[in-house]
Amino acid sequence: MITTPNTAFDISSATPATVAADWLVVGVWANESLSGAAATIDTATGGLLTKLRESGDLTGKHLELIPVLNPTGIAAKRLLIVGLGKPDAATRATAHDAAAASARHITGKKVGTIAFAVPSPEFTLAVGVGLAQGCQGPGVRKTTPTRFAPEKLLLVGGDAAALPRVLAESQALWLARELVNAPPCDLYPETFAVAAAESGRTHGFDVEIWDESRLAAERMGSLLGVAQGSTRPARLAILRYTGNPGGPTLGLVGKGVTFDSGGLSLKPTDGMVDMKCDMAGAAAVLAGTQAIAAQKLKVNVLGVLALVENMPSGTAVKLGDVLTARNGKTIEVLNTDAEGRLILADALCYASEQTGFLVDFATLTGACLVALGTETSGLMTNNDAWGEQIQTAIRTAGERAWKLPMDASYDGLIKSKVADMRNTGGGRWGGAIAGGKFLEQFVGNAKWVHMDIAGPAWADGDTAALDAGGTGCMVRSIVEMARAFS
Repeated sequence: MITTPNTAFDISSATPATVAADWLVVGVWANESLSGAAATIDTATGGLLTKLRESGDLTGKHLELIPVLNPTGIAAKRLLIVGLGKPDAATRATAHDAAAASARHITGKKVGTIAFAVPSPEFTLAVGVGLAQGCQGPGVRKTTPTRFAPEKLLLVGGDAAALPRVLAESQALWLARELVNAPPCDLYPETFAVAAAESGRTHGFDVEIWDESRLAAERMGSLLGVAQGSTRPARLAILRYTGNPGGPTLGLVGKGVTFDSGGLSLKPTDGMVDMKCDMAGAAAVLAGTQAIAAQKLKVNVLGVLALVENMPSGTAVKLGDVLTARNGKTIEVLNTDAEGRLILADALCYASEQTGFLVDFATLTGACLVALGTETSGLMTNNDAWGEQIQTAIRTAGERAWKLPMDASYDGLIKSKVADMRNTGGGRWGGAIAGGKFLEQFVGNAKWVHMDIAGPAWADGDTAALDAGGTGCMVRSIVEMARAFS
């Protein structure tokens, strides 16, 4: 059901001008003399890049794209010049986006080999995964594709030692985006669990699936309360990768609402149309675990995917109902569209019983999107040192997060008159923090970070470097978290 591109990756130490490819991509820095691969190509083409600069057509501005369809003096059939921006502003993120924008420009048509002259070896990972990002679009069910993954991506001048990681993270990114872009008629709790099991078999980690009877036996009443309105039964997928026997375990928990109608608190059409993306947290955890296992990192990982559909029906949870979570705490349901925290409650309870180090990922609140926009995730934590470690990993991966406060002054946001807590903040203010304060009740003594990825997990429209739809948010960050944890 879930298929990903079958593109090969390779490294070449050849001079860029001699590389045979359908497209050769060369980066140019802004406000700098031509150097490296750009200078080599300029010489081979009789000063082409210099002439473009002198005419003002080539500035090197970040994500600037200039195609040359019939270049002379080089072995490649076509040349694409991409702006890298200013060298002193270069990061893993800017290199990733430059490569992604280049691939998006090229892969609207079938192509055999795309070669990218890596600006310097330390950017091999960023360029390789960026190219992979740009090779995949959201048109997973179109009879005529609008994007064609190439047969090969060739990293010219790249670091050969980075190639296995490029391949692992690229395949993981493809998996996460394919899951998020899949229509809810195909991807629902049972089929998501099957995809997790297939990934585990292929990449070397264990997957255990709990069905609704096991969930009931395990006292996961909060999760089952959300699922009871759907004809699609809930699932819990437990992923275990052991790369450091006897060592500590990194716990990753993902929200997996495969479609969110809002339940009886029904969303309007405009708010519901993209709600197949409400499982992006679970997709990131599965894909990140796959990338960790594929690289055989010396770390232990526990992944917990809470998988449900949130639907309205005669059996759906009602406003005013009280649910009991795995840890015995009771929850007054005042909005059935605040369901993600209900399923994460039980998942976090279970994960906190297995390890003292937790990170959860969830498209949890529109309030976080309002606060931080579409580029930045909200980070909340009960342990500042653990939060800073996770924040550093996200920054290293080239993704973005901003820490929100979680002190005791916000405890009243979830106070209930009839149960231990309510599932909404009860007003317009502090909605993202209210979600975090709710989840905090279910992590026990574990060090815990909550990542609200509602903004960056889904793109409403195309950008230079990104197709609309699922973005693969947090997959690269999860790998960095595991590397730091190990």
